[in-house]
Amino acid sequence: MTALAPHLSAYLREHLPRDRAVSPHTVKTYANCFVILVQFAADRLKRRPTDLEVEDLGTEMILDFLDHVETGRGSCVRTRNGRLAAIRSFFRYIEFRVPACLDQALRVRSIPSKKTDMALIDYLDRTEIKALLDAPDPRTRLGTRDRAMLHLAYACGLRVSELVSVQLNDFPDRSLSTVHIMGKGRRQRVLPLWKETQAALRAWLAIRPKAEAPEIFLNANGQRMTRDGFAFRLDEHVKTAAAKQPSILGKRVTPHVLRHSCAMHTLAATGDIRKVALWLGHASIQSTESYLRADPDEKLQILAAHGAPAIKPGRFKPPSDALITMLTDVRRRA
Repeated sequence: MTALAPHLSAYLREHLPRDRAVSPHTVKTYANCFVILVQFAADRLKRRPTDLEVEDLGTEMILDFLDHVETGRGSCVRTRNGRLAAIRSFFRYIEFRVPACLDQALRVRSIPSKKTDMALIDYLDRTEIKALLDAPDPRTRLGTRDRAMLHLAYACGLRVSELVSVQLNDFPDRSLSTVHIMGKGRRQRVLPLWKETQAALRAWLAIRPKAEAPEIFLNANGQRMTRDGFAFRLDEHVKTAAAKQPSILGKRVTPHVLRHSCAMHTLAATGDIRKVALWLGHASIQSTESYLRADPDEKLQILAAHGAPAIKPGRFKPPSDALITMLTDVRRRA
């Protein structure tokens, strides 16, 4: 039997950051998954978490845990698949560290992801974005900071993890004309900034308190702004923006919606999905295709290019056969 704790510790503290060079956010997400999994297995087996063994996490236990994520915790299918991805990654690590568990690791890694609906993305139109960017009060320190955060998040289409990680040295030569972003998968990109965004950043930097944190955006305690902190401030400004633009209340505005809005407006301006992928830092253009499905202008262009087919008018005639009549009636009532 193989103790789970030392291998899980080495996986999270050494393998992910050192061998795979994943971001701290990914390590945190995976660690959160295993907190839930280990507690679930310990409760199921009536043991302490430190006494669990790798062999305890078989396919049956993993499947029960995934069901618990969906039904017991009320998570969506995407969250369920994300938990499974973390577990697969750990057992891929176990394959070469614990050869005795090779068969178990292969069986766990063969657990399929569950298919999910490809829902259309949420985004704000230009009037809603303008109302949101104008919502923070520039006469206050926090309002000046929030306006700079919202401008930078929207203008560059940043993920919230990218936004809260921006440092002053990410602006070459202390100029605010461009910003260097370290994105998902450690992919880097340099983006130019609008003059309005530069002005918002300068206003914040002029009053930014001195702090040990190298990140530009700080919370009220002088510490680095967190993901949850930005989401909270965004919710407050959405309520303010709704006074000018009530339509914004009908949408679920999350930090990622700002990224979606940037992508949709960039697509409308350029008509080139490749430029959208380049701006957002997508590894594959397939990740960007979801914006095409949500863009109504693309569908209108297709409709205009083809034109409606000429259809000969006719009149419906009910079936004369009794059996066909019965089947048609059943189909209509079903």
